[in-house]
Amino acid sequence: MLTLFPALTPRLRTFPFTRSRTVLSKMSTTKPSLKFPKFVSVEGSDIFSRSKPGIKFSLVSYNILAQVYVKSSLFPHSPPPCLKWKARSRAVLAILKNLEADFLCLQEVDEYDSFYKGNMMSNGYSSIYIQRSGQKRDGCGIFFKHDSAELILHENIEYNDLVDSIQDENLASDDTKDDKQASKNECVEPKNDSALESTSQDRGDPNDPRVRLKRDCVGVMAAFKLKDSYSHVVIIANTHIYCFCYRDPEWADVKLAQAKYLLSRLSQFKTLVSDRFECKPSVVVAGDFNSTPGDKVYEYVVSGNTTSAPMPESLDDLPIPLCSVYASTRGEPTFTNCTPDFTDTLDYIFYSPSDHVKPVSILELPELDSPDVSGGLPNYSYPSDHLPIGAEFEISRT
Repeated sequence: MLTLFPALTPRLRTFPFTRSRTVLSKMSTTKPSLKFPKFVSVEGSDIFSRSKPGIKFSLVSYNILAQVYVKSSLFPHSPPPCLKWKARSRAVLAILKNLEADFLCLQEVDEYDSFYKGNMMSNGYSSIYIQRSGQKRDGCGIFFKHDSAELILHENIEYNDLVDSIQDENLASDDTKDDKQASKNECVEPKNDSALESTSQDRGDPNDPRVRLKRDCVGVMAAFKLKDSYSHVVIIANTHIYCFCYRDPEWADVKLAQAKYLLSRLSQFKTLVSDRFECKPSVVVAGDFNSTPGDKVYEYVVSGNTTSAPMPESLDDLPIPLCSVYASTRGEPTFTNCTPDFTDTLDYIFYSPSDHVKPVSILELPELDSPDVSGGLPNYSYPSDHLPIGAEFEISRT
C-alpha cells in the first residue's frame, strides 16, 4: 500500500560557513582521510527478514560532480588539491568500489569512455550510459554487477522530447507567478551557474515553451533479471532533473514537466517489460531531482498531487505509485548537497511499494555539524558536492 507523505515546507539552508579561508587552508594540510559510507539496518527490518526470507539487492545513487564543472572559481571553499581530476577520479572510484552495491546510479558522469567504463569493468561492473543532449559533456549511467544481474532491456529518456509533446497552452497557468516566487527558495547550485548553463538569452524567448523545455537533461531506465533462483526482474531508472539557480529561479514548471514525463515513460516501460517477460517487476527510481522535500516535484512523485501548471491529460494522473526509501524509514536526510551557499536534500531513491519488496537498510549520511563536511564539499573526505545515498532491498519469496 502506498504511503502518502504530507507536504513539507520547502527548505533552504545556508551552510554555517564560519571558518575563515586561512583556517581552511591550515586544515587542508592535514589531509583528512576519505570517508566510506556504510549501510545501516532499518528499524524492524530484521523482523521482516526473519519472517520472510528472500532475495536482496543494493542500490546507490550518487551525483559524482562532473569534472567539466569543477573550477576553483565555483568552489573557492574547497582545498585546491581536491578539485584536481586525478585526485577526484581516484577518490570517486575508491568510494564506488567500497560500497559494493549491486547497482550504481550515477549522475554528472563525464569521462565515461576514458575512465569510468573501463575502471568499473575491472571492478566487476557492466554499464549503460546516456550523455546529455547538445554540447553537454556529462550524463547518467547505471553500473551493475554482472555477477548479480543481467541487463534484459533498456531505454533512454531525452527530456528535450517534451518540446514536441507539449503545446504552448499547456504551460500557461494563472498561478505561474506563485510558482516563480516559490521557486526562489529552491535549488541553488553554484556549479550550474550562468558560466556553465545556457541562459534564457542564449536560448531565445523563455516564454516560448519550446525554449523553456529544451534543457538537455536526460535519464535512463533498464530492466534487469537478478541472478538468483527466482530470476526476479527489477526496473531501475536513473535521472538528473533540470537545475535552475538563484539567478534564474523561474523554471519550476520545467522540472515538474520532466518529473511527469519520467513517470509516464517509466509506466510504459514497466508494462512493456511485464508483457514481454511475463513478470511482475519491482521498480526503483533514483537520481538528482534538484528538488527539496515538500516541493511540487517531490509531492508529485510520492503522491501525484500538484497545484502547478496543467499538463497534457496523459501526464496528469500519477502513472506509477512511488515512495521515498529514506522518508518511509528514518526520514529524508538533512542534506545530500552541501556548499557554503546551499545545503539541502536534492537526491532521492524512490521505489514502488508492495507486500513483497521492502528496504531493509539505508546508506548512512554524516550529520550537518560533522567536521568532515565543515566548510562545504567537495573536500578531502568527500570528492563531490553531493553525498551518495543508498538502500538495500529484500524481495520476499512469495
